[in-house]
Amino acid sequence: MKNPFRYFNSSPEVIRLAVMMYARYPLSLRPVVDLLSERGIDICHETVRFWWTRFGPMFAAEICKRRVDTRSYSRWRWHLDEVFVWINGETRYLWRAVDHEGEVLKVLATKHRDRRSTLKFLTRAMKRYGRPRSIVTDGLRSYRAATKIVGVSDSRECSRWLNNRAENSHQPFRRRERAMARFRSPTTLQQVRLRSGLCPQSFQPRAPSHAPQGLQGKAFSCSS
Repeated sequence: MKNPFRYFNSSPEVIRLAVMMYARYPLSLRPVVDLLSERGIDICHETVRFWWTRFGPMFAAEICKRRVDTRSYSRWRWHLDEVFVWINGETRYLWRAVDHEGEVLKVLATKHRDRRSTLKFLTRAMKRYGRPRSIVTDGLRSYRAATKIVGVSDSRECSRWLNNRAENSHQPFRRRERAMARFRSPTTLQQVRLRSGLCPQSFQPRAPSHAPQGLQGKAFSCSS
């Protein structure tokens, strides 16, 4: 495998430190430059931006792969939710799966919000993380049909406030969307999705999670 840092004068440790500081903490580019200058690293904010665009997804993918290999994630409860986004004047739907600690497990953008799209999103998440013990969704009918196909309809839960964990995970993405005055291409959506969804949680240190003794709160089934 080729070295991705072979054309850069800075060491990989410095690049990783700058990207980690920008992704892990709520800092803009210039505060990251100020913190690095205190450590004797003299760079400009455009260099941090370029490093983040080039190496940020790669670092996040390495950490996510390490968690999958070591099973350092939770499978006892997933929260699924979807929101609509505008891309160049067209409506798209952004699906998101998070666990009970707020860790973003899977994000997918589709053109439709039907059973086929829900099944595609759910099967991809389960292929990577396995079958969860409990799935929390809203009242969308496509969730009921998709969970019945994959065989997890009995573990599906639905309640008015039970899915707030997934809905709150959309807030950083919505703030970035308003700041950018919506998106012009799927490529831009992919970059913002990594920046405001996957990467901040991926760069956070996390110990292996264990299921609690019982579920907190009662939920009613949406099968009816």
